Amino acid sequence: MWLPVLALLGLIFLYRWYRQSQILENLSDKYVFITGCDTGFGNLLAKQLDRRGMRVLAACLTEKGAENLKKETSSRLQTVILDVTDSKSVSSAAKWVATIVKDKGLWGLVNNAGIGIPSCNNEWLTKDDFLKVLNVNLLGVIEVSLSLLPLIRKARGRVINVSSVAGRVAICSGGYSLAKYGVESFSDSLRREMLSFGVNVCIIEPGFYSTQITSTKLQKQNVKHCWEQATEEVRKSYGIDFSPDYQSSVDALGSLCSTKQTQVTDCMEHALTAAHPWTRYSAGWDAKFLLVPLSYFPTVITDFLLCLSQPKPAQAV
Repeated sequence: MWLPVLALLGLIFLYRWYRQSQILENLSDKYVFITGCDTGFGNLLAKQLDRRGMRVLAACLTEKGAENLKKETSSRLQTVILDVTDSKSVSSAAKWVATIVKDKGLWGLVNNAGIGIPSCNNEWLTKDDFLKVLNVNLLGVIEVSLSLLPLIRKARGRVINVSSVAGRVAICSGGYSLAKYGVESFSDSLRREMLSFGVNVCIIEPGFYSTQITSTKLQKQNVKHCWEQATEEVRKSYGIDFSPDYQSSVDALGSLCSTKQTQVTDCMEHALTAAHPWTRYSAGWDAKFLLVPLSYFPTVITDFLLCLSQPKPAQAV
């Protein structure tokens, strides 16, 4: 009884594996523009694609980041300074890309640039704290994409947007999850619009990884800043267990983060080089088997599980 079912499932998985293993030819002729290449995933992906022989156009926020990257890559890789929150900088970078790719068009855009802070309890934050994250993680993605879409359509290429499991379930407060939910929505609408042009839009959803965003030192500074800017009444309501001196969640986050960043960049590379890329890539075991499934749970169960490790506020009912 079960044998035909198992055989059918085996054939389905075999077909899926074969289809996803097909890689494009002539990769050395394809240009890929990556944002946020100073450190982290962007930096690692730029080196990875450069080794594959692709023509990498790496956007860095700082001159130092650009110089360091060029020292570690081939002469094929070219860099440009880009601040995704500055419209003039985005426009200038788009013109720079156009002069390089010319009639070939741009095969790949990887919207990787992002920040993680300010991020804390919503009540501790200001409107500007939310805007700071949204400007980079969401509006930056939108403006860079819109600026380069004509070149991507010309090449019938790919747009790769780096979201997060936090774009499926709000595992953190502040602008980060808010922005990543926005990236998911923007990517979905853009994908449907680009289908007729032969352009693929893919979403990368990493779990927890050790990057500059999850740096324990940076996160502790963030908690301290947000706690100090909160009003006296708010601090009293939450109590001493939430103060920077007693916050254990930052250390817990550090212990959960994986150091295997290539799990994320391998997903990005597949999205750029596969003949049939996935629409979504969940990177990391925590994303695949815990956080993504958690997003499908009934809300009451998700809330209960996410609140288990949180301390109780001093004035909790």
